[in-house]
Amino acid sequence: MRKHLAVVIFGLLLPLLSLPSAQAADNHAGYYYPEPKTTETYVSALNVMPSMGKRSRVGFLIGLSKQQHERAYPPPYHMFAKGYHAQKLIIVATGGERYDTLYRLRALLASLTAQARTSPLFEQSRQPENLNFLDLARLAGFTQVTISNGEALAHRINLLSAN
Repeated sequence: MRKHLAVVIFGLLLPLLSLPSAQAADNHAGYYYPEPKTTETYVSALNVMPSMGKRSRVGFLIGLSKQQHERAYPPPYHMFAKGYHAQKLIIVATGGERYDTLYRLRALLASLTAQARTSPLFEQSRQPENLNFLDLARLAGFTQVTISNGEALAHRINLLSAN
């Protein structure tokens, strides 16, 4: 009887075991951007600053957005943090025919590097000229950056620390 009960319980739980984990699921694909077709992993030489939490990451993005909105033209992209701990950075282009290839998305990240080097976080590092935007994102505690043209292209970068 016990053996039969165990088989029944296992049969009921099996469908639940095959569901994707909440961590693996991307609740933002299909809403903010299409499902990413390409992914990569970036290993930063920097560790997450101990003082960086959800509130700090959101504040960091508010500062970057403020810089964008102070310009004389509309922002070409929007950045925001998502996830329970605001650990997922999302960058979405605001106009068509912009950032429509993986190379253009990477060029956007390169241009964000110049902006990042003016941040107080980078000023605390020993060699800010050797760091890039992905290093800054990792330093701030982001674990993932998804960048999209907001139409048909999305690229995901998983961020890790070397240590």
